Amino acid sequence: MRFPTCLAFSVWLFSAIASAEELLPIDSDVAEVIDHYVDERLERYEIEPTPPADAATYLRRAALDLAGRIPTTAEYAWAEELPESERREAIVEHLMSLADFDFHLRNSLDELLLSNRPHDGEFREYLLWAVRSGRSWDQIFRDLLLARPAEGPERGAAQFVRSRVRNLDDLTNDTAMLLFGVNIACAKCHDHPLVDQWQQDHYFGMQAFFSRTFATRKNVLTERPFGEVKFKNTAGEEKVAAFTFLSGVSVEDQTIDFADDERKRLEEQLRKLERDEKAGYVLFPDFSPRRELVDVALRDEEYRYFAKNIVNRTWERLMGLGLVDPPDQMHDGNLPSHPELLEWLAEHLVANRYDLRGLIRGIVMSDAYSRSSRLVTEERPPSPTTFARALTRPLTPRQLATSLLVVARGPAEFPAAERQPDIGWARFRNDLENQAGGWVREFERPTENFQVSVDEALFFSNSDRVQNDLLRDSGGSLVGRLLAIDDDRELLRQLWIRVLGREPLDDEVSTGLAWLSRDATERSDAIRSLAWAVITGPEARFNH
Repeated sequence: MRFPTCLAFSVWLFSAIASAEELLPIDSDVAEVIDHYVDERLERYEIEPTPPADAATYLRRAALDLAGRIPTTAEYAWAEELPESERREAIVEHLMSLADFDFHLRNSLDELLLSNRPHDGEFREYLLWAVRSGRSWDQIFRDLLLARPAEGPERGAAQFVRSRVRNLDDLTNDTAMLLFGVNIACAKCHDHPLVDQWQQDHYFGMQAFFSRTFATRKNVLTERPFGEVKFKNTAGEEKVAAFTFLSGVSVEDQTIDFADDERKRLEEQLRKLERDEKAGYVLFPDFSPRRELVDVALRDEEYRYFAKNIVNRTWERLMGLGLVDPPDQMHDGNLPSHPELLEWLAEHLVANRYDLRGLIRGIVMSDAYSRSSRLVTEERPPSPTTFARALTRPLTPRQLATSLLVVARGPAEFPAAERQPDIGWARFRNDLENQAGGWVREFERPTENFQVSVDEALFFSNSDRVQNDLLRDSGGSLVGRLLAIDDDRELLRQLWIRVLGREPLDDEVSTGLAWLSRDATERSDAIRSLAWAVITGPEARFNH
């Protein structure tokens, strides 16, 4: 069964799907396809893109996006020596081979999927296990929604459903938005006032997949063997919701027809499961609406909501703006900036078994990703949706926390040029991840029109942790190493490279030399205050 959709939506989707035969071959290089479609639009509108970012900027950008931290000084020196023709690929391959990549991808998925509980240890453990074991995105999706009882790290997958199970609206809305890129909350009380294809049937059809889900007293997730969702439409008629996916496809209800006495017995057993830890075995019905939702979503070859959503959100994370923006508004009134590109990337992802690593690698290898964020001219800049230049992005709390620890506690040597870094770095990175967990609550999570919060500014200005952890003057620390350098120009160079990943500009050198030569200031205090100014400055707070 399929619900009718508006003509505009059908035309848009038909045009995108019909053009699939005209898209570039599905086995084309991802980066080349990205540049083909982005450059095609730039040429069509005669927009001049910015030139490629310099080597230091690209390294810092890629390190933040792939490793979740700024580059080390050893990585900086290594990258500077690479032949220009090989530099981009060498940097990407190096960063993606590190333990850092797994940690950062885990953190990014955690921020997307469980922002309502950002420090859930079980869920984070599951995501790290899934990333490290090469679990594909469709397998992760299945783990999240099926929420099966499991031992070891796999059990944490249930937290996506468990954290929302007591609020059916949250479970319905969050699943639609985070996993399918569709916000249907406005269709609960009436058909969506602005988007014709989102009707009450879609909202309650999606809700029906979750309405039987509950947590036992022992916090085990299961489903009732019966139950239905009823709602009143705008005409006041009461309706029973069918199990209906966002595409309009309905799933056959295979609920067993129980006799009255058997149904009463089951209802009593279900009440005991919810109230009593000693209620006995947990019921797991043969017909699982949540399992049906997973299956119908993955069978969706027409609209590709599931694939397009993760493509769009990955693009947004790496490029600063989604191909569809906002990312939870995939509908006919909010068309993609590059429809063919979104279509191709989604089809390619499905053809490659939902391999997120391949998608990420393709994006960061593209010319579109590698452009400078500096404006070519002082005239009116091109729209961000053209991707004619790189967009400046605030660091996430974990990116910022981990980068600060790299600045303060970086190892003397780093196996930058090795394809398989030694176990010492992997252990060090694991320690960084654990230590960063104690800092992330101090920093603002990026949102639209981000500004540094007052609390964050006060933290950097007044917290003893900043002085004791970031600015201490022991031998291996940032300030300690700077104190050991007699040449002030070299001191400034090392400070800028370590914190900002680049050489200081002439005016920065002049200002820094003047500051260090102040007679009234102890050298250690002057170095400490200068380091503080660079660490807490706007350049260090953003990815550019």
